[in-house]
Amino acid sequence: MKILVAIPTYNEKDNIGRMINSVLSLNESDSAIKSNHSISLLIIDDNSPDGTRRIVKEFMEKQKNGGGESGRLFLIEREKKMGLGTAYTAAFNFAVEKGYDYVLTMDCDFSHNPEEISGFVSLMETEKCGMIAGSRYSGGIRIINWSMKRLLISYFANIYAKLVTGVKISDLTGGFNMYDVNCLKKINLGGISSRGYAFQIEMKYRMVKEAGCSFKEYPIIFYERTMGKSKMSNGIIFEAFFRVIKLRLGLYR
Repeated sequence: MKILVAIPTYNEKDNIGRMINSVLSLNESDSAIKSNHSISLLIIDDNSPDGTRRIVKEFMEKQKNGGGESGRLFLIEREKKMGLGTAYTAAFNFAVEKGYDYVLTMDCDFSHNPEEISGFVSLMETEKCGMIAGSRYSGGIRIINWSMKRLLISYFANIYAKLVTGVKISDLTGGFNMYDVNCLKKINLGGISSRGYAFQIEMKYRMVKEAGCSFKEYPIIFYERTMGKSKMSNGIIFEAFFRVIKLRLGLYR
């Protein structure tokens, strides 16, 4: 099983080095060795002015010189800040072209714990479904260090998105997810237009409604970032609100 972990970055110099080590070290775990799966990491950087891509390149150079796992760290350099949706779309196309079996998406700020990747992989091996949605709300709320205001906005936004789209996933806006590449091939990746966190809703909708793929939910714990700056904004929230309506009305390519 070839797994590609895809992480978009913008100004993540405080987290990127630790994240690279955390993800690639999973290849040395007992579960990876026993199940014969390999994990690669793709960073999609939107021209971070803080030097994030320079750090990634330093890790890649170490690999070439025998200081790490060769050929398991990749970088897509983009000329400007283009948004979450296009970053993940680039990653999906990369996975298709390079022959990966699955793509796992996550954030770089450790709000998603890399150690939980093994749980996604184990569930996928058991269920063989088209998508595993990491859920902060399945079986209870598991979010650490959020304000009550932000928690309520997220919680009710997910209820709203679930009711309008008809997709029975408790966390439609979550970004910690695993996709079967064969299912990704069934949707129109070029038609995905969401730029912010609305992408997460659109992607799950397309996987279920457009591709007809099965899914499972995997309970995760979400940690508020401790280093770097959050990318959340009012514009992202408004985009998600109206994107849900467009999806339900079939106004997408």
